[in-house]
Amino acid sequence: MITLNDVKQAQKRLLSVVMKTPFTKAPKLSVLSGVNIFLKKENLQYTGAFKLRGAFNKISSLPNNLKKIGVIAASAGNHAQGVAYSAQYFNIPAIIVMPESTPLTKINGVKSYGAKVVLKGANYDEAYEYAKELANKNKMNFIHPFTDKEVIAGQGTIALEMLDEIKNLDAVIIPVGGGGLISGMAYVLKKISPHIKIIAISALGAPAMKDSFDNGRVIDSLGVKTIADGIAVRDSSPITYEYIKQMVDIYETVDDEEIASAILFLLEQQKLVVEGAGAVGVAALLHKKIDFSPYKNIGIVLSGGNIDVTMLNLIIEKGLLKSNRKLKLKITLIDKPGSLMELTAILQKASANIVQIGYDRTSIELDYGDADVILGIETKGLEHKNKILKILKETGYNYIQMT
Repeated sequence: MITLNDVKQAQKRLLSVVMKTPFTKAPKLSVLSGVNIFLKKENLQYTGAFKLRGAFNKISSLPNNLKKIGVIAASAGNHAQGVAYSAQYFNIPAIIVMPESTPLTKINGVKSYGAKVVLKGANYDEAYEYAKELANKNKMNFIHPFTDKEVIAGQGTIALEMLDEIKNLDAVIIPVGGGGLISGMAYVLKKISPHIKIIAISALGAPAMKDSFDNGRVIDSLGVKTIADGIAVRDSSPITYEYIKQMVDIYETVDDEEIASAILFLLEQQKLVVEGAGAVGVAALLHKKIDFSPYKNIGIVLSGGNIDVTMLNLIIEKGLLKSNRKLKLKITLIDKPGSLMELTAILQKASANIVQIGYDRTSIELDYGDADVILGIETKGLEHKNKILKILKETGYNYIQMT
């Protein structure tokens, strides 16, 4: 395992490269949970995620003769950007192998630092296998995202910063994918303040490490499916599993719906853009996965903010529907002049703002002479939504509410 000195040496290496990200109280989350919640905002880190810490520490520790050869990595995005940024800093070649499903924002982020991107595999583990082949073929240094001593030590620097800011933490909630982040942080936290409870959170759709923790042995999963692409790791690491087995006190999972609601909450209530992997800790809080009664001060790591804009838009749209701030309706009209005008006039009386409209007269499900109108309507909550539906029913319109 790493030592505390390894982490302190990493902190020195990172001093001029990494931002000491804010670790501040979140008033609304504190009220919701009944305890003091502090957010460690690694989503604001250079490259948009904590991964820069481990990647830079590893590459900077390579001897100069190995540095010159160049580096290669496999990553769904955040480690990739950390490696690419670090390679650019040292002016050395970098190849990054990314899963074919990687969001465009992360691919472009890697390319912006001058690294070559290779898309290969359906998930991280398949990309990893190919990257290892390339590393052996090209005699390049493979920079592992989590099963590496220097990488783990680099991630542990987050814990040093948190302890420096808040002296009386009772628990820290940390996202888990491959386990590099929680390994480094948990080691530091337990070494300096053994009383602090370490709470691990994984995505339900990437269950390998949670299954390993529950069963007391390393277990791999057959596949992964989650919007938290940053922690979508199929296979467990024996190295990080040992840290987790020894130091994690509580381990929970959250599903994609819970993650999406946390992303939306952080965007709307905290004014923070956070990706799925970074939002799992807040998701666990919002959906009461953890009993907070034994604690007073809790830190939550927002591990990254590199969310694809398309995914963010989807989460916002679905969130508006679920919170009754948007209504989607399909209404069948007689296809004649004035029918649509009559409908919109009724909606106007109900103070309904139409933001989307579609008109279909060719569906084989329609009778001749009918047309379907699909409407997206802004609403002001459940009461307003029900008022709109009531007025439509009273005026003789049959509708299908779409979700």
